[in-house]
Amino acid sequence: MPSESSLNTSQGALPSAVPTIAAPHDEVELFRSFVELVRILRVECPWDRKQTHTTLMPLLLEEVYETIDAAEAHNAPELAKELGDIMLHVVMNAVIAEETEAFSMKEILQREFDKLVTRHPHVFGDVSADSADDVKRNWEQIKMREGRKSVVEGVPKHLPALLRATRIQEKVAAVGFDWDNAEGALAKVAEEFNELRVAREANNQADIEEEFGDALFALVNASRFIGVNAEQSLQKANEKFMRRFKRIEELAAETATTLDSMSLAEMDALWNRAKAEEKKHLPS
Repeated sequence: MPSESSLNTSQGALPSAVPTIAAPHDEVELFRSFVELVRILRVECPWDRKQTHTTLMPLLLEEVYETIDAAEAHNAPELAKELGDIMLHVVMNAVIAEETEAFSMKEILQREFDKLVTRHPHVFGDVSADSADDVKRNWEQIKMREGRKSVVEGVPKHLPALLRATRIQEKVAAVGFDWDNAEGALAKVAEEFNELRVAREANNQADIEEEFGDALFALVNASRFIGVNAEQSLQKANEKFMRRFKRIEELAAETATTLDSMSLAEMDALWNRAKAEEKKHLPS
């Protein structure tokens, strides 16, 4: 139950009255008050009371993407806000779990604390790690000793496909299953696209789909060697395409024309104009 030092309710107030919680300056006390606040919401708020681990997951995923947007925009106030929203989800799930004695916030923190100590033997033990790659390699080896049967275990199946491919490749690379250099990875891309061409010539749809997937997987693998984040790169390409397409819609509207009444050649001309405008405004 909330402590008297952090939870205050007006005397004589109805049980449904909004309680006020003091926000201590000490971050530990503030976190404790935050957990107590969420416990109150689980009792007093119909929406919060209705939530389960399952219903919260899509909302948590949305918050994660909003956090990524804020980080990429280098918007510190917005990033702090979105991280707070993620913290709310963590605490809400912990409070839901403690109601059925499944686990508690203390157990969450203790397990993570112990895991961080165990998986950083180069900090808390006598293992040597001179680079980030050494750390990742040690991390994967420790997880295998903890009982995992495969290094690719634990890669969430619901990750976006490009991100999931990246994580799979990073994990196998940590045990040495990787190309020696970018040239090998890029050669594999060319090989997979050639196999896709052969599948198309044979008009075998199943093979086409498989080879297309292999080509995408190879591209993601190559991205690691050339310093590109595949997921972010494709997102940037999406944004660039949308920005340019909106511009050709604007250019068409300026002549009282709609795109569906234009030929592909006419739209392509507007597209090239939109590209030229962008390049003109790029910093030199």
